[in-house]
Amino acid sequence: MSGAATATVGLNADALTAQKLSENRSILTLASPGLLLIGLVLFVPIGWLFYLSFTGPDGFTLEHYQRMTHGAYIKTFTTTFKVGFVVTALCVLLGYPLAYLISQVSDRVRPWLLACVLLPFWTSLLVRTYAWLVLLQRRGIINSWLQDIGLIDQPLRLVHNFTGTAIGMTHIMVPFLLLPLYASMKAIDRDLMKAASNCGATPVQAFWQVFFPLSLPGLFAGVVLVFVLCLGFYVTPAVLGGGRVIMWAMQIESNVALYANWGAASALGVALLVVTLVILWVMTRLFRIDRYLAQG
Repeated sequence: MSGAATATVGLNADALTAQKLSENRSILTLASPGLLLIGLVLFVPIGWLFYLSFTGPDGFTLEHYQRMTHGAYIKTFTTTFKVGFVVTALCVLLGYPLAYLISQVSDRVRPWLLACVLLPFWTSLLVRTYAWLVLLQRRGIINSWLQDIGLIDQPLRLVHNFTGTAIGMTHIMVPFLLLPLYASMKAIDRDLMKAASNCGATPVQAFWQVFFPLSLPGLFAGVVLVFVLCLGFYVTPAVLGGGRVIMWAMQIESNVALYANWGAASALGVALLVVTLVILWVMTRLFRIDRYLAQG
């Protein structure tokens, strides 16, 4: 290549780089109001929580964090993550087969199935929770039906306990897992399954070796979304738990509403935020979620 041609290529590369930098600056300038608003809405309250959690009547204090070592706080903290893990697992067991079914049916049937999944969003969360209370109570529809057909002699304890809380929260959380999972499954090329079959794979082998790995980005996105939402749940555990299932959010509410102790409530919120971020980081490192999301 001649010197003139080399110089021309260099000038073109410099011009493209300058143009790209100019475009990035323009995009950043246009996005700056939105980024500023998001920063104020997100980071200012979190910073205020951190400040209140370390502030007492006499200034800096660790009193709010020290009280978390009490048995009641440890129990509610354990219950919160226990509920989060159980509900997330139930959502995966129920949501994955349903998402797979919706992704495989014909275009005529698929909108109806999606409408059934989205139908709960048309009803208030509080209404759905009280509907489960009617269904699960001792003289509710489910216990009455089971007794009528002779499967049980005494009503089952399905409400005001961990079981009722898990059932109600699973019903509410399944769509949050199913939608990103369905989007991931819908993007999978069906010809890949046919190619696996042509190579001698059985339908089960084709599913586990081809389809399932390709659906992992949507599955992990749904799992993270459901788990994080479960940690902050308040209404459903309060109604279906009957005071026997105390979540961390309920503990925060009682510190503010009953005791007007904003420092203790802030410390609980900060602890929940930090532990959640640590668990998500561990999940990312352990299961390499970032790799699957990059592939998706």
